[in-house]
Amino acid sequence: MKLNIALLAGDGIGPEVIDQAVKVADAVAKKFNHEITWTAALTGAAAIDAVGEPYPDATHEICMAADAVLFGAIGHPKYDNDPKATVRPEQGLLKMRKKLGLFANVRPTFTFPSLIDNSPLKRERIEGTDLIILRELTGGIYFGERGRKDDGNTAFDTCTYTRAEVQRLAKLGFEMAMTRSKRLCCVDKANVLETSRLWRETVQDMEKDYPEVTVSYEFVDAVAMRLVQWPNTYDVMITENLFGDILTDEASVISGSMGLMPSASIGVHTSLFEPIHGSYPQAAGKDIANPLATVLSAAMMFEDAFGLIEEAELIRSVVNKSLEEGIVTEDLSGTNKAYKTSEVGDWLVNNI
Repeated sequence: MKLNIALLAGDGIGPEVIDQAVKVADAVAKKFNHEITWTAALTGAAAIDAVGEPYPDATHEICMAADAVLFGAIGHPKYDNDPKATVRPEQGLLKMRKKLGLFANVRPTFTFPSLIDNSPLKRERIEGTDLIILRELTGGIYFGERGRKDDGNTAFDTCTYTRAEVQRLAKLGFEMAMTRSKRLCCVDKANVLETSRLWRETVQDMEKDYPEVTVSYEFVDAVAMRLVQWPNTYDVMITENLFGDILTDEASVISGSMGLMPSASIGVHTSLFEPIHGSYPQAAGKDIANPLATVLSAAMMFEDAFGLIEEAELIRSVVNKSLEEGIVTEDLSGTNKAYKTSEVGDWLVNNI
């Protein structure tokens, strides 16, 4: 199979972890007789520095022409520390989501048997955790009207959702639940917010189309508590943009490291695959960042974008083997030897 993939390394540790995912993907492609064409493009702070725009038109054209997008990370301290900056790397991420129609962020959360005691949560609380959070990406407060008034002393951000936006994400959630344990949780704040009431009534209206799925409705503050108490009671969760942003980062600690969790953003035009961690600028260029989340994102890409299940499983199996044998970067090594980012990538390639 010929695979045409846009490669957006981004900022910080993005290029380093992307390099390892490319090495692994190329090794898998060689083993299974696939041909990958990688087309690199600028985004984030790197794109601002080069052309003054965090998601240039040239990058968008490359993404639109690709079968899938493999993405690293966005963000740089010189923009984070300047609240008056008019152009920011994160604006490129929002623009990319909007223009590519990336409406659903798929965030799996699971545990690795060999690392279960690395989690800050007790083993008995997290054993058996295998959940997916579907976060809506193109609506809500991140895209609503915002501004200042009263000479800049009052600020406002508006949260807006349409029924069609909720239906689109909920449909994906119901379908995903049907392939798993047929349990779906809609996370909202319907006791306070009108947008959440729209979410709840829309999902309730859809229940009849999926009679085999058991649907629960929980307030986001309660879920934030229960997610660290009993995460293994959840299966598929759907929620709006802001709530999803917060809950998915909370869920990431369950595995023991943000450097382990992959994600996908399902789109109208194409789909994007990325690690859940940020650009971690303090580690940039030091060859110490954990590449496994990016490598596992490549596995998601093989399976979800191309239907190549055996290839994806091979990647996951060698990642598990690396964890079991302690071939890990410093965030996971403890008192044992820490391997460099590139050394972990080379080990994975050799084992493939």
